[in-house]
Amino acid sequence: MRIDYSLMDWHHPDGALCKTDEQARQRFVAYTHGLIRELMTNYGKIDVLWYDVDWPLTPEQWESERMNKMVFELQPEIIVNNRNGLQGDFSTPEQHIQAAQAGRSWETCMTLNDSWGFNRGDLAWKTPRTIVNNLAECAQGGGNYLLNIGPMPDGSVPPESVQVLEAVGKWLDTNGRAIYETERGDFRDNPNSNFTRRGNILYVHQKSWPGQTPAAEWLSFLQPGVVIAIGGVKPKVTAAKLLKTGEKVAFTQDEFFLRLSSLPVTAPDSPSTVIELQCDGEPAVDHGANRPLWPRYKSGISA
Repeated sequence: MRIDYSLMDWHHPDGALCKTDEQARQRFVAYTHGLIRELMTNYGKIDVLWYDVDWPLTPEQWESERMNKMVFELQPEIIVNNRNGLQGDFSTPEQHIQAAQAGRSWETCMTLNDSWGFNRGDLAWKTPRTIVNNLAECAQGGGNYLLNIGPMPDGSVPPESVQVLEAVGKWLDTNGRAIYETERGDFRDNPNSNFTRRGNILYVHQKSWPGQTPAAEWLSFLQPGVVIAIGGVKPKVTAAKLLKTGEKVAFTQDEFFLRLSSLPVTAPDSPSTVIELQCDGEPAVDHGANRPLWPRYKSGISA
């Protein structure tokens, strides 16, 4: 079981005074610790405690060390986040994706539009493409994607949220292998692709399909299909295929680029096409690593 708990209680009379009134702070902290104790005592085994809203107090003022000590004594196997001001067991960037350092767990929390609760006037809905790209970027860094739904007043899920989530779910039906149980990898940022890996398998999440242009469509009879070039793929690729269909993808590889060729002009999948690459070792992508090998760098010519 997971419990989300907001440290700031907006209705408690000491909530507005605790920052400037020491007696109010002591009462409010005692009240807060008491509620956390109740949550850790009365509801069986708790797996995750997700603190939230530590404003306006510091970790010292919340007495967060004592808070966590109580939690771990009552629930020895629990994990807690970093939102009572301490390091905790995992990090929680909000409304942006920022991977924690290697070896530390993290999850990005985001909304489907711009609001955490239901807001009739908030029409800034994220598209399925945005959600899929965010999901892949989180998996690329070894993190979790915590996506918020603001229910309507009657408790139902907004239709806009349903449409987006159903589209993402349909994509995951055929591409989930490139997301679930994947591992953090050594991948340089790429504007056109995200990368995830499972052992020696590299998944290329192609965000922008290069063939979907009028010129490519008009001239397709002159061209041997679309080519996707990715710089700095290591080690050797031994096989490539489209994850959705299993269709083999032709490729060549040298010390600079992996070129995936003879691809269709129209993207084979939406909102993102995943290409599975089998490598002969743990894959990495760093298009800058081979820069010293480029002829212009060898000759002393700079960009």
